[in-house]
Amino acid sequence: MITAQIESLTEALDDLKPHFPAHWEELGLFRDKMPLDPQYQIYLQRDALGEAVLATLREDGAIVGYWVGFVAPGLHYRQTLTATMDICYILPRLRGMQNGVLLFDAVKKELQRRGVKLWWNGSKNHKPIEVFFEAYGLERQEAYYALWLGD
Repeated sequence: MITAQIESLTEALDDLKPHFPAHWEELGLFRDKMPLDPQYQIYLQRDALGEAVLATLREDGAIVGYWVGFVAPGLHYRQTLTATMDICYILPRLRGMQNGVLLFDAVKKELQRRGVKLWWNGSKNHKPIEVFFEAYGLERQEAYYALWLGD
């Protein structure tokens, strides 16, 4: 049975770390130029400040999916508490089986509990999940573009 819950990012970080390489292999950008090297200390600091949100999917106690985001007043809209997704991942074998809805329902409930008014989520162009986002009720608002300037 798969369950969704809100957890402490600090307490769950060691359970999350083994998933990051596969997540990065599938979704990371510029992998040939940017090695995976998370700044865990910043995540822990933001969690200690109460700004981090972690929702997990667990199957028999093991993490099989997660959504990590940050909550803060908008930089341009100080009166609007905003949640911004950092990373989201569900193991490939568990996609398309309503597990995304289960995960997002847990996130939504937590964000509402915290008084968040605006919730941002993103999708990679090479692995789009807009169909899920739109079915969940999110609306496309922006697009980001990148240009590698290194080397």
